[in-house]
Amino acid sequence: MLGKIYQYLADDHARLDALLQRAAARPDTIDTSAYAEFRAGLLKHIAMEEKILLPAAQRARGGEPLPIAVKLRLDHGVLAALLVPTPTASIIAAIRAVLEAHNPIEEGPGGLYEQCEELAGAKAYEIFDTLRNAPEVRVNPHNDGPNVLEATRRTLKKAGYSLEI
Repeated sequence: MLGKIYQYLADDHARLDALLQRAAARPDTIDTSAYAEFRAGLLKHIAMEEKILLPAAQRARGGEPLPIAVKLRLDHGVLAALLVPTPTASIIAAIRAVLEAHNPIEEGPGGLYEQCEELAGAKAYEIFDTLRNAPEVRVNPHNDGPNVLEATRRTLKKAGYSLEI
């Protein structure tokens, strides 16, 4: 049976996937309102995992991070980097590709959410409540500066992705 932490974060994945789908529903344009909501939501989701979930798991393991934490943090860095520039079709395609590889690491059998539920034990509700009450994150305007795409390409490569943007 899936616990509250798992269900809450998996439901958020589904919500974010629907927003991204809506943002890119028309091949000739991007729905900027849906994309803005997706962008803010994904940044908050990443913050919840980075600031609440992964540290709670590490504390439960006596200070030892989960073995999958390194990969998750690399993916979170890639996703955050892809959210910096103004979205294009290739950026949205890259976000989708990263999420398709990333989400199963969190939601799959033995994944992050399942491990965290098990590690949390009696503190699961406390962690769930902290996640549920996590603040919105400040979202900066898009940055299309001259070095942004190159920095994003390096971040993609460092995380093991060979995607064109």
